[in-house]
Amino acid sequence: MARINTNVSSLIARNNLGRTNENLSVRLQRLSTGLRINRGADDPAGLIVSERLRSEMKGIDQAIDNSERASSVIATTEGYLAEVADLLNSIKSLVVQAANTGGVSDEEIEANQLEIDSAIGSITRISNTASFAGLQLLNGNLDYTTSGVDSTDIAGVQVNGAQFGSNESIDVGIEIVDPAETASLFLSGNAAGVDPGTIQEDVTVEIAGNLGVQSISFVSGTAMSAIAAAVNTLKDTTGVSATMVDPLDQTAGLVFNSTNFGSNEFVSVSKLGAGGGDFNTLDTAGGSTSTRDEGLDVTAVVNGVLAVGDGQSISLNTPALTMEMDLTQAFATGVAGTQSQFSITGGGAQFQLGPNISATQSIGVGVQSIASTRIGGSTIEGVRYFLDSIVAGKDNSLRSGNFSAASDILESAITEVSVLRGRLGAFERNTLQTNVRSLQIGLENITAAESKIRDTDFADETAKLTRAQILTQAGTSVLATANASAQNVLALLQ
Repeated sequence: MARINTNVSSLIARNNLGRTNENLSVRLQRLSTGLRINRGADDPAGLIVSERLRSEMKGIDQAIDNSERASSVIATTEGYLAEVADLLNSIKSLVVQAANTGGVSDEEIEANQLEIDSAIGSITRISNTASFAGLQLLNGNLDYTTSGVDSTDIAGVQVNGAQFGSNESIDVGIEIVDPAETASLFLSGNAAGVDPGTIQEDVTVEIAGNLGVQSISFVSGTAMSAIAAAVNTLKDTTGVSATMVDPLDQTAGLVFNSTNFGSNEFVSVSKLGAGGGDFNTLDTAGGSTSTRDEGLDVTAVVNGVLAVGDGQSISLNTPALTMEMDLTQAFATGVAGTQSQFSITGGGAQFQLGPNISATQSIGVGVQSIASTRIGGSTIEGVRYFLDSIVAGKDNSLRSGNFSAASDILESAITEVSVLRGRLGAFERNTLQTNVRSLQIGLENITAAESKIRDTDFADETAKLTRAQILTQAGTSVLATANASAQNVLALLQ
């Protein structure tokens, strides 16, 4: 080449050296930062994917922390409930001891009452003071709130879990499909007999129910009302009562009923030995001969879903709503199609267990108050009582002599606390702990995927660095040679 104004070889060498220096700079940056992608130009598509993965990692990491925090809250709550359970068990023993009136003095009963009052006061105090980092646990702060509950239809509502989603409230509709029934048998009043309204022969019968078995003997001529009175005298030991079909008409007969509703209740009336030819029980008036019958649980539909019945109570367990309801006798035994409605307006403990904010990744748990005015709810002779009714001066205190009622209330309270502990324990074990383990596995895999996309492969980069260094040195040498080649033109001027 004999031109000096334009050194094409130098331009080529300089451009290649620039590219080599740029490549060398990239290798040095990746090796110094440990990242393959330091800016969008390094790998636009890889940057987008890796940023999404990083976002998921942050969400999962926080979800793990949330689950572990929730587990701590549940464990703390369960610890307080364990103490309440111990207090309830001690109250139970005091009531049983006081019921032994033939062996304890009035002073001992008073002393037991004082101890019961103190224990019940401690339960309420635990309800008011149980907390976790300022969060009240057992005073109803974590319970769901309801509105529009008709007390003539529903005696008690306990919402264990609800998913509101974008709704401010959840409407609950209950419709009776099949009413609850007691077990029942019919005894004819012998209207066509020699002595109407009485039995014609001596008879001994065995009365059996859910509580026990007793035998009763009747002589000929015993009126239906007298039979009913004798059966009712033993109803606390048998669980079977008797009711005249028409109190003013002995010939109308009587009905043996279980004292409670549900499939767990039964009535059995059997003759023992000879006699009693006219003492025949039927399944219904004018029906078939039968000596045993069983009750029926209420069947109801809640928000279009068939609920599980247990006597006069129903329970619902769906992904969106988990709850239990005690229905009043009037509502539970109403005709098919009877309806009632109310709303769940808020509340509950909402735990965010997933990396994204959505209804499917959060779980609501209801923790009801365990104050003495809120637990032990039992309907006794049509009146709803709670644990506070056992304290001195109340309807079911030891002085009242209602030991059976006090025992029933305590059993209900013990069951409520035990079920709550079990429900929280199941939530911690089967939901929180498994959620943490699954999230940790997901975090490991996503972290590995993000690392593969974004992190530097040092073996590969060091090899490329060596190549870039050699090319830089060679390019510098070649550029120097290209710049010097123009000087050869001077030889033509000699």
